[in-house]
Amino acid sequence: MGKLWVIFAASILILLPYLCDSFSPETPTDRRVLVLLDDFAIKSSHSLYFNSLKSRGFDLDFKLADDPKIALQRYGHYLYDALILFCPSIERFGGSIVVSAIIDFVDSGHDLIIAADANAPDLIREVATECGVDFDEDPLAMVIDHTSYAVSETEGDHTLIASDDFIKSDVILGSTKIDAPVLFQGIGHSLNPANSLVLKVLSASPSAYSANPKSKLSTPPSLTGSAISLVSIVQARNNARILITGSLSMFSNRFYRSGVQKAGSPTRHEKSGNQQFLTELSKWVFHERGHLKAVNVKHHKGGETDEPALYRINDELEYSVEIYEWSGTSWEPYIADDVQVQFYMMSPYVLKTLSNDKNGLYSTSFKVPDVYGVFQFKVEYQKLGYTSLSLSKQIPVRPFRHNEYERFIPAAYPYYGAAFSMMVGFFIFSFVHLYNK
Repeated sequence: MGKLWVIFAASILILLPYLCDSFSPETPTDRRVLVLLDDFAIKSSHSLYFNSLKSRGFDLDFKLADDPKIALQRYGHYLYDALILFCPSIERFGGSIVVSAIIDFVDSGHDLIIAADANAPDLIREVATECGVDFDEDPLAMVIDHTSYAVSETEGDHTLIASDDFIKSDVILGSTKIDAPVLFQGIGHSLNPANSLVLKVLSASPSAYSANPKSKLSTPPSLTGSAISLVSIVQARNNARILITGSLSMFSNRFYRSGVQKAGSPTRHEKSGNQQFLTELSKWVFHERGHLKAVNVKHHKGGETDEPALYRINDELEYSVEIYEWSGTSWEPYIADDVQVQFYMMSPYVLKTLSNDKNGLYSTSFKVPDVYGVFQFKVEYQKLGYTSLSLSKQIPVRPFRHNEYERFIPAAYPYYGAAFSMMVGFFIFSFVHLYNK
């Protein structure tokens, strides 16, 4: 009996990496998500958001952020493919989770959602800083807007923001327009100017500022106007995606169901835009949209089908690649007119835009430059909202062999003519000189 248990345990250890690594390039949305909470009450108060993820096939594992048993990986393999931090007041994570572990998790290509709130601790701020955003240093500060606030029955302190300044990208927010403003109440953040990968998805209005709403301003606020980001995203160079916001409340059922009227606007919406905004944004974060893959990279000489080991200068060649986009359920042909290929050696000698056949096949043809060496076919495709493609294939280019040059070069015809005319002239001169009396 003891031997059977040993065999069973060994089998589990062997299969564990395959059971745990649910993310697959073939099905990029088949994934398991760890949700860390301050309190299990958040599970019910934010149930609409969680149910939206579950309905799309995500397996959510809810745990308290200070649970001593939580871990992101085991035996060198990650147990989850995405992490949601809905624990804005946590001072220290439980188990083996620390800031460096979260950053390593993202560096390994996994996705992350961070929802902070007023009085966010240094732990959450440090994670956000590592991702390229900086929350207001004042721990009591909140975003205040006296012109773009949400109208309510009580005057309030104008910290309940109604914002409709969205990023203009159908890939990130979907093709359906978000008509209702999004409700936001929390802390603002700014983008690190040194990090070009961070984008503002929802911005504050020019009249907004970040300050303590319960005290008078004694010094100018550090964050003002449209420089304040309410919701930001990051797409890392390894295509991991991150969502950062300073409001946990915007995910709540209360904000989802609330009606909203923006100050100065006569239109009152029966329902805020939070549900549509966050649902569409979660589709992008979890790679249900904007996820590209490239397959079947081919190149060959014109008129042939086999890929050669090398090319000769001035050869005519053809290059092709198939590009597909994940639609949430299947791979669909990706259609664009801005995909380019470089024929590269130290610098691009040829840069060609690929034509597509509307079925995902991109192709072009060109002549190998009159330079020999080791070249690369390179496709570096980066477009707002899409995962980046980086394709590289090395190929040597040789010069003409001694017996492959043309016998008569057209450019040398004037020299040929000069030589033969000289010979004819010398013959006539000799004949006249010898036989003239």
